[in-house]
Amino acid sequence: MTETERVVINGLQGGFPICERPFLEAAEKLGLGEEELIGVIEGLLDQGLLSRFGPLYHAERLGGALSLAAMKVPEAEFDAIAERVNAFPEVAHNYARDHALNMWFVLATETVERHRAVLREIEAATGLNVYDMPKITEYFVGLHFVV
Repeated sequence: MTETERVVINGLQGGFPICERPFLEAAEKLGLGEEELIGVIEGLLDQGLLSRFGPLYHAERLGGALSLAAMKVPEAEFDAIAERVNAFPEVAHNYARDHALNMWFVLATETVERHRAVLREIEAATGLNVYDMPKITEYFVGLHFVV
């Protein structure tokens, strides 16, 4: 990782400007040019050092639904099942855990009805039960990783 990449990652973890030219404002705070910042972010995404760059929305406040879901996936089928699950655009943050429920993912949809439908579609596509764990209470924990 280059020093500029480190500066960008460390400098943008606390938020991103909301204005007419947010990349310009962020770049100036980091001592970079606007196009340079955009290029660094694109490079980090291309390299897989960042998995995503964009806003986080409260799906429920917009009429949608959000939940954590888990599945018990046979180890021999894990990669194939993960590929099927990840094919749904509503699925994010899919990861393996050392637990009986060994595949966990976040499911976010535009409507409550679509949320229920995607759960059924994932079960149909995988032949496995999906355990849906909707959020009951939201907590905010600020987290900053210095790289």
